[in-house]
Amino acid sequence: MTMATLERRAVLGLAGALAAGVTLAPGMTLLAAPAERTEASAGRRWAMLIDTTQCAANCTACTTACRKENNVPLFGEPSRDIHWIRKVEIRDKDQRRPTVSLPVLCNHCENPPCVHVCPTEASFIRKDGIVLVDEHRCIGCRYCIIACPYKARSLVYHETKRGAESNPDVPIRSKGVVEKCTFCVHRLDNGQEPACVEACKGEGKGAMLFGDLNDPRSEIAKRVHTVATKTMRPDLGLKPRIYYQGL
Repeated sequence: MTMATLERRAVLGLAGALAAGVTLAPGMTLLAAPAERTEASAGRRWAMLIDTTQCAANCTACTTACRKENNVPLFGEPSRDIHWIRKVEIRDKDQRRPTVSLPVLCNHCENPPCVHVCPTEASFIRKDGIVLVDEHRCIGCRYCIIACPYKARSLVYHETKRGAESNPDVPIRSKGVVEKCTFCVHRLDNGQEPACVEACKGEGKGAMLFGDLNDPRSEIAKRVHTVATKTMRPDLGLKPRIYYQGL
């Protein structure tokens, strides 16, 4: 057993004691820490619809906003840079259709393979279906990166520091853990949309639409049921929550 394992177990044991409000000795009690505020509801089904006909190839509003909002750095190493959302081009091999610019991010699948293969349960599904990573449980094994068919996860290879322009609402990542798009869960819990969607509406052409598919009054629920949409790799049975229009 390594010292790192011992240290981690000691921390987890202390966390358990804190959660339980254990009395250590007469007059000394570890009080339970207040739970983090969350508005996660099992009744919600968050999803995103991207209209590829409105997504310009030279527009980077969504990727830029994501980096700024979530403190996602670029290290200048293409093989190790972190991308929560990236733009890819889809070309018709027969050249019968124009090239499509496609934003790709975590699909927050209903049956996520990343969660199924995680040996420490660091990857998990929140009540409202958002797939997240608990960095305190992540051991950097990268099984989830291999399992994800959308290449939506990154391993943090370098230490990062909080800068003057860092968003204080989002923690700085730790070296050696895996991270990915969270649908800007901190914004959702405050009644806001993901940063990429907001930026697309303001600086782009409004190609991104976000909302609750379980709410029949929501714009996304209406659009998904009235226009032709596709998901990436539906044959895998993962039930992704990123829909594309115009593919």
